[in-house]
Amino acid sequence: MIVQKTAELTGHANPIFTLELSQKPGILFTGGNDKGLVEWSLRDFSFIKVMFPVNASIYAIHCPEGYPLMFAGLRSGEVLVFDFIQQKLLKPLRHHRKAIFDIKSSVKKDELLIASEDGTVSVWSLKTLEMVHSISVSKDTVRCITVSPDQKQVAFGCRDNHIGIYDLEDYTIIKALHGHSMAVFSTAYSPDGAYLATGARDAQVKIWDSNTYQEIKNIPAHLFAVNHIAFHPTLPYFATASMDKSIKIWGSDDFKLYKNISREKGYPSHALSINKLAWNGPEQLLSVSDDKNIINWKIDF
Repeated sequence: MIVQKTAELTGHANPIFTLELSQKPGILFTGGNDKGLVEWSLRDFSFIKVMFPVNASIYAIHCPEGYPLMFAGLRSGEVLVFDFIQQKLLKPLRHHRKAIFDIKSSVKKDELLIASEDGTVSVWSLKTLEMVHSISVSKDTVRCITVSPDQKQVAFGCRDNHIGIYDLEDYTIIKALHGHSMAVFSTAYSPDGAYLATGARDAQVKIWDSNTYQEIKNIPAHLFAVNHIAFHPTLPYFATASMDKSIKIWGSDDFKLYKNISREKGYPSHALSINKLAWNGPEQLLSVSDDKNIINWKIDF
């Protein structure tokens, strides 16, 4: 496996917390502790524009498949809605009074799920942008959301160390997973839906069988918090990003470590916590960091 840094995008004045690929190929959006949400070109790795100003940090960006919309979750609890056709902000989604940490959608149900520091997940219609449901998941923050590939279940990772598995049809709880000793920061189903991978502040990655939700593997993955887990779209690998300033690439079939991308290993990588990852096609991995930079990695498997 050969890894090369092919681009570094600079311009953010503060830490970058999140990134999202647009529905339109070759476009990336990033947000963080800045005054705006930024659009970049992945064709020539250049700054395009600040999409819109924000009055609080952006913790989550989501572009739902099949909809010309982008949602930005703010630390204030507000969710901004940008319409790509009208090229303007619509009325924001106002329900939560505490920070929004993740936003995902169920294409099958045309619903948007918003996770908040208030311990609830609000459910909205993507067609009407009206709130249809609220799920009380935890007494503490809900940090992350992942929808299963078959769109039947959803996993919520929480600051109180547990993961809640819910039925996506009626939002009833199926199982509460306990195993992490600290806050769960990332959840990701394998592309075939066979298992759920979870990463936490305890620096561990746990693998759970998605039929029984029994823990089948614990990986002491990093030195500090696992901030994000991203499965490769087609090959049997997943990448993890950590507060320890490293990106690691693991086999998703054998759970072996294949690459440690970090300054300690000689790579021109991030100097601070790596917060989010995104696969841009089969050979490119994007990463954002507290160091204010976006890096594009070319990976030859």
